[in-house]
Amino acid sequence: MKVLIVGSGGREHAIAWKVAQSERVDKIYCAPGNAGIAEYAECVPIGAMEFDRLVAFAKEKEIDLTVIGMDDPLVGGVVDAFEAAGLRVFGPRKNAAILEGSKAFSKDLMKKYGIPTAAYEVFHSPETAMEYLQTAKLPIVLKADGLALGKGVLICQTREEAMDGVKSLMMDRSFGSAGDTIVVEEFMTGREVSVLTFVDGNTYRIMASAQDHKRAQDGDQGLNTGGMGTFSPSPFYTPEVDAFCRQYIYQPTVDAMRAEGRTFQGVIFFGLMLTEDGPKVLEYNARFGDPETQVVLVRMKNDIVDVFEACVDQTLDQIDLQFEENAAVCVVLASDGYPLKYEKGLPINGLENFADRDGYYVFHAGSRFSDGQIVTNGGRVLGVTAKGADLKQARANAYAATEWVSFANKYMRHDIGKAIDEA
Repeated sequence: MKVLIVGSGGREHAIAWKVAQSERVDKIYCAPGNAGIAEYAECVPIGAMEFDRLVAFAKEKEIDLTVIGMDDPLVGGVVDAFEAAGLRVFGPRKNAAILEGSKAFSKDLMKKYGIPTAAYEVFHSPETAMEYLQTAKLPIVLKADGLALGKGVLICQTREEAMDGVKSLMMDRSFGSAGDTIVVEEFMTGREVSVLTFVDGNTYRIMASAQDHKRAQDGDQGLNTGGMGTFSPSPFYTPEVDAFCRQYIYQPTVDAMRAEGRTFQGVIFFGLMLTEDGPKVLEYNARFGDPETQVVLVRMKNDIVDVFEACVDQTLDQIDLQFEENAAVCVVLASDGYPLKYEKGLPINGLENFADRDGYYVFHAGSRFSDGQIVTNGGRVLGVTAKGADLKQARANAYAATEWVSFANKYMRHDIGKAIDEA
């Protein structure tokens, strides 16, 4: 069969790598792809938001299944466009992708159906938000309602920071229209855990747990980024936490979306906070996480195409999702200056060192070809990923592998998975 993957980052590279292992797949295309994805797929110069061109390409090439990796096209309705053309596609429809597309919607959904989450208020004007913040308990969290590349969340320790945050989001429009509405919610403390979940509208199957590191600098300092590294599994995701989440979070979310007439088929990313009062939902995403996907898929035993199709056909109850009894760690190599200003077009050296090294992977987040050379093409450049018998070994392997590859202005955090040592 022929598969088309839509996207261009490390997440899509990991998906392409996993799809390429399927004996059912003869040909992979990726739109637009990157230099790393080109190892497994034929990259085509069509943007993720060019729905008409994507549909036309899928028809022309007689694509059997399209996999949408990115949030923007999902929220924009790319799945609806493919389905309207009679094409098979993996991902939630527009009315279900709102689970990520609007934080106000997702918070209201959780409140309506009793799904544990932080207390919150929604504001449509900066004046009312600032008035509320005059007496709100600190610290407090501000979230842009719409998509903001994983960066539209501000944790404010002081009232002045909170007021400045409202100004930045709603008046200065730091994230464009995403900040037209904001959610102000209580600050929760505890361990964060990411759980990616396949969903077919009725049934869910959870993938291995993971933990992301959002801040740019060691010690969780600096600005929020799209993610500087991950590890899987999380030692804090215990059987007791799993049982609670299955009963009070996972199935209730799937059922709530169906009850709202927004049947969800695809991946729900559950961002959890393990508080003293039990697990609570920090956020939902309507697709694979990045870079969580890199550490989860390298541990997955199943043919991922079988799982994709089960979600499309609503036969996920027939899938026994299995993962290796090991661990994986991903360290993001970024361009110095990310997430603000950074240089592009710098030659990347040493990628050949990953060839034929079992348990070691390099997923491209921002790369392209230039005169036959692979060069940097983004803030996050590579996700160096390694497996190990346990988390400590996987972490040591991943950091050792970061030395195999180089480019000017290479930057990384040195404490990815440090929480492992505290478990």
